[in-house]
Amino acid sequence: MNVPDNLQYTSDHEWVLIEGDTATIGVTDHAQEELTDVVFAELPEVGRVVSVGDPVGVVESVKAASDVYAPVAGEVTESNAEVLDDPSLVNSDPYGQGWLVKIRLAAGGVPGGLMDAEAYRAHIG
Repeated sequence: MNVPDNLQYTSDHEWVLIEGDTATIGVTDHAQEELTDVVFAELPEVGRVVSVGDPVGVVESVKAASDVYAPVAGEVTESNAEVLDDPSLVNSDPYGQGWLVKIRLAAGGVPGGLMDAEAYRAHIG
């Protein structure tokens, strides 16, 4: 699995890739393994303004449903239509085609407390 080096992670198992003023968000490989087969995704409408910790979607599997929380603050600029059509992308490519939402960062929209890969690995044991 190709995992970009510059991802940051939340304790709720979201990943975030910040490029310029845009944050791309998805769920981690660990999260998708825990969920098993993802069969449904619900994502926010473009234009929605979110704060850190706001729910920005739901991924549902045959086992459970899990909220996805915004690790950054800003405005939703894109929801991944491919995941809405084929939720299994969250399982097969969580760090690539299985991304969920893009957010244009608000001023001060990136909180402290995001983890790097090493800290996240320690967090999940």
